[in-house]
Amino acid sequence: MYADTRGAHYILVVKGNQKKLRRRLRRLPWHEVPLQHRTRERAHGRGEIRRLKVCTVRPGLLFPHAVQAIEVKRRRTNRTTSKTTIKTIYAVTSLTPEQATASQLAELIRGHWQVEALHHVRDVTFAEDTSRVRTGTAPRAMATFRNLAIGLIRQAGWTNIAAATDHYRSRTDHALQLLDLET
Repeated sequence: MYADTRGAHYILVVKGNQKKLRRRLRRLPWHEVPLQHRTRERAHGRGEIRRLKVCTVRPGLLFPHAVQAIEVKRRRTNRTTSKTTIKTIYAVTSLTPEQATASQLAELIRGHWQVEALHHVRDVTFAEDTSRVRTGTAPRAMATFRNLAIGLIRQAGWTNIAAATDHYRSRTDHALQLLDLET
């Protein structure tokens, strides 16, 4: 799915396993690029500041059809311990500056993190990647059941999905109450 074949675009958040691409992105002259977007948020017991810079790159230089590189610096401060961590992530996109502003790119990247968080919960808590269910529509059905369980657990007020699954595993009557079912 590239802009020149179907009219679709992408944003690729570069992870640690993409060493060459990450190294190339890190070496771009970010100190010369002006800050284009900044957000401040307080939630989940921490304060977070996200700063975003975007620069245009030659098409294909870093990744097929990429025309922009993105640097996001996240500064998180735990409000209880006052410990601060700073993390820099990089991304590439096929969207041109005319197609997406820096704030729109920031929103798209933030949306990607929310999807990643769900996949992390499904993999770590429900061991989805080690599932032996692999044929037909069964994998999709199991993903749907996992999403349903996560949604019900969150709706019940839990913030720690692992703790909630431990709780409901040993108390099936409580689990049935989530579905308004009686034993």
